[in-house]
Amino acid sequence: MRIRGQISIKGIVQGVGFRPFVFKTAHELGIQGTVRNLGSEVLVLAQGTNFETFVHCLSQGTPLSRIDSVTVTDSDEPVPAGFVILMSAEGSLSGFIPADVATCDDCIRDIFTPGGRYEGYWATSCVNCGPRYSIICGLPYDRERTRMDEFPMCGACEDEYTDPASRRHHAQTIACATCGPKLSLLRTDGTSVPGDPLHTAASLLDNGAVVAIRGLGGFHIACTAEATGRLKGTLGRPEQPLAVMATKEEIERVAIISETERKCLTGPSHPIVVLVKKDREALKGISKLHTLGCMLPYTALHHLLFRYLSQPMLVMTSANPPGYPMITNTHEACERLKGHVDYILTHNRVIQNRCDDSVVRDGKILRLSRGLAPKRERRDLGNACILGIGPELNANISIYKEGYCITSPHVGNVRNPATLAYLQETVERTACLLGAKYDVIAHDLHPQFLSTRYAHELAEETGATLMPVQHHKAHIAAATTSPCIGIAIDGVGYGEDGTVWGGEIFAGAVPDLTRVGHLEPVMMPGGDLATRYPERMLYGILPKEETAALLRARGWDATALGVLEKQVERRFNVTITSSTGRILDAAAALLGVCRERTFDGEPAQVLETTAVTGTPTLWDREFTQENERTILSTSSLLREAFSRMKNERPADIAASFQQTLATGIAEIAVMAAEEKGYKKVALSGGVAYNHAIESTIRKTIVASGNEYILNTNYPLGDGCISYGQCVWAGTTLKQVRK
Repeated sequence: MRIRGQISIKGIVQGVGFRPFVFKTAHELGIQGTVRNLGSEVLVLAQGTNFETFVHCLSQGTPLSRIDSVTVTDSDEPVPAGFVILMSAEGSLSGFIPADVATCDDCIRDIFTPGGRYEGYWATSCVNCGPRYSIICGLPYDRERTRMDEFPMCGACEDEYTDPASRRHHAQTIACATCGPKLSLLRTDGTSVPGDPLHTAASLLDNGAVVAIRGLGGFHIACTAEATGRLKGTLGRPEQPLAVMATKEEIERVAIISETERKCLTGPSHPIVVLVKKDREALKGISKLHTLGCMLPYTALHHLLFRYLSQPMLVMTSANPPGYPMITNTHEACERLKGHVDYILTHNRVIQNRCDDSVVRDGKILRLSRGLAPKRERRDLGNACILGIGPELNANISIYKEGYCITSPHVGNVRNPATLAYLQETVERTACLLGAKYDVIAHDLHPQFLSTRYAHELAEETGATLMPVQHHKAHIAAATTSPCIGIAIDGVGYGEDGTVWGGEIFAGAVPDLTRVGHLEPVMMPGGDLATRYPERMLYGILPKEETAALLRARGWDATALGVLEKQVERRFNVTITSSTGRILDAAAALLGVCRERTFDGEPAQVLETTAVTGTPTLWDREFTQENERTILSTSSLLREAFSRMKNERPADIAASFQQTLATGIAEIAVMAAEEKGYKKVALSGGVAYNHAIESTIRKTIVASGNEYILNTNYPLGDGCISYGQCVWAGTTLKQVRK
């Protein structure tokens, strides 16, 4: 029986209270020795008759830790009497740190305990909760390598920090009102508002003010439901649904919540959860959809604010234009939010790493960010270090190194210099924390993307090999590398034939995927203009007099319509696409439920909301064969919808359109599975967030006897692309080396 040795624990063991846990366990078991952070691992020297029990306990870890390995080796080092936490030292960077964690119940009790040290303190946290990723500057994870280093501990905090019996023993974020970060309430000209910042901010919100609030990873803009119209007007987002932060009781009152959704709402990450409203017509000023994004207060600041508010709900939206990085510093907030907000509730703790709110719907991740990212996935992709640079829209980055893939929080739409700079910053900081030196940089196939250009620049700088990965194949790679039929349904992605893909069925195993089916290629007159004005998309698919007459009746003037007709006739400035998103846009335009897209995905989302009250009928599907590929006719679906407009409700047509489109897509996959001999069908892409479409595809696949694969660990939309790029590149390299 071993009674002595050196124990190396690897994994997510930084920022999770692991050293205090080791210390406490050692004392309970009568173990002598030392513990220290060594890079991103924890190294323990231990001796005692309960040594083996001690090792077993360490392998269980803390609630926030993720243990990869526990290795015990012999050691001749002298073991001190008692047990000591040593200063950290440099070492391997194989692990990482957890995402920011919502304030725990114990800390919430602390801030509401009359006379307690933490009563009313907005930045209260312990080893089990609080900021992590948003404040870290380097590893090992110690206060001096976080933004808390700027706040030296007072005597009382020092006592708790060094007390093994305290929940804040070696909690690097420990702070109190005496020594910690301070809140302030400002006008947009930067001048201070007198009084207690939280009390005053709550009173201002109750009275209709719009207030920017600095949180863990950036600023939110908050207001009451009554002030939503003003907020949307100043932001130029009149139709965009906004999320709300509310008490548990208020969310229960306005939304339908399953047990799974309740666990998600209240779990350590506290994301925004998209819920179905109990009353479709309720809160339409906040969301015109049948759903509402809801989150609970997740910091001590939020809990205190809601204690002082008279209302149980606040509209809470990120303080940045859609697709742009979150605002993180007070000076920028004062400068950029003037005219949009009345006041700014801020603090003096620097946000080192931006982090937007995560969003989840039906157990599927829409946005991978605060609480869920950085995400660390065990994956054997070989020995090369790989950077996945991501797509153009809803981008993030992934880095694979030594058996693990780390995916960053959401970055945004890399169509502008500000977001590109944020992408570059994210690459540099993540690489630094991981000690990553790239062998391969995987990027989107589109040659004109800013992310593609950045990949080329970085490859030239580092000597890394470039590997372009087709967008929809990256979607399938993120879902599975098993031999399967892969369905990728989304908005747009650059195809291998130079057209815009978006409704694709593949067969094979990554990296050998063959396009065996797709939606009918149709015209997008004006390219991106057809995305903004879906009636252009409608005419591109159905360029006939009936469509032109419909557009005239809706106010299209002769000149605009004439230009559109000539564009389509001559195929001038026309993009060809098989996009699922664009056919849904056209259906929304046909039914008149969305004639202009004012936010990302609006036409398809409004179509889904319209369909909720409809009764679906399965229409006939038309398939053609071309170059050994099966093609679903989407123009025939639109013609069918057009023919039913005089006699059927828009809700019934919308429901039938979605069901028939989804059934047709699934039928191509089932036919391909039978022909190729595969028994697995994987689904990915942003359209799979549509509950009716996803459930129809799932039921059709399962009814055919095939296994249905849906990756719920990553976003189904483009937030999985950087991870899929890494998987594609690693799998390709392993195949080449066989």
